[in-house]
Amino acid sequence: MRITLMIVGAGLTLAACNQASEQRTADALDSASNTAERAGDRIENVADNALNSLKPAPNAQEFVNLAAKSDAFEIAAAKLAATNAASPEVKAFAQQMIKAHSESTAKIKAAAGKSRPTVAPDPALTADQKEELDELRQKKGAAFDEEYVDGQVDAHEDALALMRSYASGGTHAALKAVAGEIAPVVEGHLKMARDLEAKTDK
Repeated sequence: MRITLMIVGAGLTLAACNQASEQRTADALDSASNTAERAGDRIENVADNALNSLKPAPNAQEFVNLAAKSDAFEIAAAKLAATNAASPEVKAFAQQMIKAHSESTAKIKAAAGKSRPTVAPDPALTADQKEELDELRQKKGAAFDEEYVDGQVDAHEDALALMRSYASGGTHAALKAVAGEIAPVVEGHLKMARDLEAKTDK
C-alpha cells in the first residue's frame, strides 16, 4: 500500500513538474515572439530612417510642421502616463518629456519667425498619431508602460532623424541652428527611452 502511494505521489509530482515546465516553455516562447516582433519593428524603423537620410532635407514649412506634430504627440502621450503608467521611472520620464518638448516647441516657434521666409508651425496631430494615442488610452499599468516606452523609442528615432536632416541640409538659417541645438537633446531622450524599454519589455 505504501509503495502504491509512493508511486502515485511520484506520478503526481512528475505531472506537476511537466505542467510547470510546459508553462515555462510557453512563457519563454511568448517572450521570444514578442522580442522578435519588436526587433523586426525596430529594424524596419532604422531602415526607414536610413532611407529618409538619403532624401533632401524638408523645406522650412515641412520641417516646422513635422517638429510641431512630434512635440504635440510627445506631450499628449506623456500626459497620459501621469494617470495610466505604473512605473515611477516611466512617470518621471514622461514629466521630462512634457518639459523638454514644450521647450522645443517654443524654440522652433521663435526660430520660425526669424530669417526669411517666416513660417508658422501646424501642430495638428496626424491620423496615425491620434490612433496611437487612442490605443494608449486603453492601457493601464505595466501594459501601458510597455506600449508607451516602445512608442517613445520609435518617436525619438524619427525626431532625431528629422533634426539631423534639417541641421545638415536645411535652408532656413534660424531653424537650421535650432535643429542642430535640439538634435543632441533628442538623442539623450532616445537613450533614456531605450534604457526604459529594456526594463519594461516583457
